Amino acid sequence: MPMYKIRVVIVLAVMLLLSAFSEVRGEIQNLGQRQDSSSVSQSSQAKYLLTVAQIKKLVDTGQCKAAGQAFNQLKSDFPEISRPDSNDFDLFTEAEILRCQGKFVKASRALSRLLDEFPPESRFYDAALDRQFRIATAFLAGAKKSVLGIFKIKGYAEGVRIMDGISYRVALDDPEGIGLKAAIAVAEGYEQRKMFDEAFYRWAEIKDQHQGKKVGKDALLAMARCKQAMYRGPDFDASDLVGRPFNPKSYHDSAKGCYDEFKLRHSTDTERFEIDRRLKEVDEKLALKQFKIGQYYQSRGNKLSANLYYTMVVDRWPNTDSAKMAEEMLVKNSVSPEKTK
Repeated sequence: MPMYKIRVVIVLAVMLLLSAFSEVRGEIQNLGQRQDSSSVSQSSQAKYLLTVAQIKKLVDTGQCKAAGQAFNQLKSDFPEISRPDSNDFDLFTEAEILRCQGKFVKASRALSRLLDEFPPESRFYDAALDRQFRIATAFLAGAKKSVLGIFKIKGYAEGVRIMDGISYRVALDDPEGIGLKAAIAVAEGYEQRKMFDEAFYRWAEIKDQHQGKKVGKDALLAMARCKQAMYRGPDFDASDLVGRPFNPKSYHDSAKGCYDEFKLRHSTDTERFEIDRRLKEVDEKLALKQFKIGQYYQSRGNKLSANLYYTMVVDRWPNTDSAKMAEEMLVKNSVSPEKTK
């Protein structure tokens, strides 16, 4: 083989190896970078990191027997990661094999034992949190769990429980932390399942923890979005849109209240997030509701009451489609029967 081709092959091989190391170093935090990687000698780091990546791949692809053998080999090759005064490695291995087998509830319980029995300084503490997050994500996406060993039901509630456990262990005030990611996953899961009331209060918790930050702005918009989704139409109560009369707290928690708060706190982002357009959508719904009430009285022959509501629509929401219709009805009702002949 020509010399230049040999050099190309060597360069490509080095690039691939560096790429693999880069990916593995990112993953090693999920398999316990706190102590075990530091306890492995520098000369063995490359082999250790590659072995860790291979084991994770085996678990994620369902090759459970091979993963179990690889864990045993890892323990044999690097005995320093499994100390006699700690069984965190064995607990983590047990959980990973259970996760590989699709036994998510049992895997989560094993991980919970690890998190309960060992402090955050444990070499596998971060890894356990990461694996619980993966399991909870699967449940929130619709993965099923066994009940009484016979029935299979979707594990949404189990996913929420696990995510709440993660958020309990890890503070929500870290914008990059897994605790916040878990809280967001729960809120998004509720929204996806159209459980908007539950989602609203989850987003509210996140917003309160991150006032002024990007995630806080996103949470505030999500709160407004949930309240708009909870409004069932002009034939129903409009408190989700604008709150209840003489109740400032309910206004603050309404769609309109959330958008107004956004304008107050994040005025420079108002245009970018089209807050005025969103407020106009709320006004359109409120105006239509009042216009429909006017139509009801109109249909009953009570023009006086109908005109009161039409006038309310024109005065309160002058730039809406319903205001235009209300003006037409006011003109129509003002014409006497004699003039129409």
